[in-house]
Amino acid sequence: MSADERMQDWRTLALRVEDEVGRAVIGQDAVIRLISVALFARGHVLLEGDVGVGKTTLLRAFARAIGGDFERVEGTVDLLPGDLVYHTYVDADGKPRIEPGPLLRHRERLVSFFFNEINRARPQVQSLLLRAMAERSIDAFNETFVFPHMTVFADRNRVEKEETFELASAARDRFMFELQMPTPVADDTRRTLVFDPRFHDVEALIESVASGLLPWQQLNGIAAEIQRGVRASEALERYVIDLWDATRDPSRFGIAIDGVDMAHLVLAGASPRAIMTMTRAARVVAWLAGRDYLTPEDVRAVMPSALVHRIFFAPVYEMRRSALADQLIRRILAQVATPR
Repeated sequence: MSADERMQDWRTLALRVEDEVGRAVIGQDAVIRLISVALFARGHVLLEGDVGVGKTTLLRAFARAIGGDFERVEGTVDLLPGDLVYHTYVDADGKPRIEPGPLLRHRERLVSFFFNEINRARPQVQSLLLRAMAERSIDAFNETFVFPHMTVFADRNRVEKEETFELASAARDRFMFELQMPTPVADDTRRTLVFDPRFHDVEALIESVASGLLPWQQLNGIAAEIQRGVRASEALERYVIDLWDATRDPSRFGIAIDGVDMAHLVLAGASPRAIMTMTRAARVVAWLAGRDYLTPEDVRAVMPSALVHRIFFAPVYEMRRSALADQLIRRILAQVATPR
């Protein structure tokens, strides 16, 4: 089989995963596509949204469709770092036992690690997860455990504030995307969710998703082929650099936001890692569209989700960062000249 044929087969599988997840979680096509992009760009995903919009269902559906081993951890205020690494119990003979915890028990077969309500976990737990995400390995029991195929999916509840801990900037930076999962607004979607009994039984709904669709052991290799196979023109490269510069000095590009001193808004713009991450994701968008070259639309499709959590504001504006970051990125995309 040629490289082109192999990549086409994988594209078909990727679109099949999206279709299967879309049958279980309707009205969220844009979010489903971006999670798929992150998967094939080998990035982790942080999902936000109101209570009850289906964040957990969506991530569980993806884990089932992808295949491989799956672990789920519930974020709670009493969760300790060791709880991710080992599990202690008393066996039937009354003897204490220690066994590998959720991060370790599957070793190389761990493909999807789902951290539910990550902002309920203490910073110490988040820090441990940070290394696992960054290096896909962890040291324990005098051994290095490696999970080369792991993708971390996490969701964050922004409604409740009691007993929650905001993620540190370094932890957020390890997520390729921060995605907002909106409440559906289309009447037909809302009517289906409310009146179709199929969507009332979550367990049955997840079971209806075809499982193990991807040869997950090959994900890293395919992801590398995608990056090598999608080229960027000189004009496109210049466009990405201009976008990068605009995150660092928006006033240079004539970008303005009402009531904001643009000269003192940005404390730190996007880092080199942030722009590399955005470009990796854009190449996957192009590949899913059946192209071997990047377009400005590919970059624009991923920039908000890839950079919204990677631009840092001066303290006087940081409390408003959620609204200001979205506005700034929209203004950048509108103001920076797009190559033709």
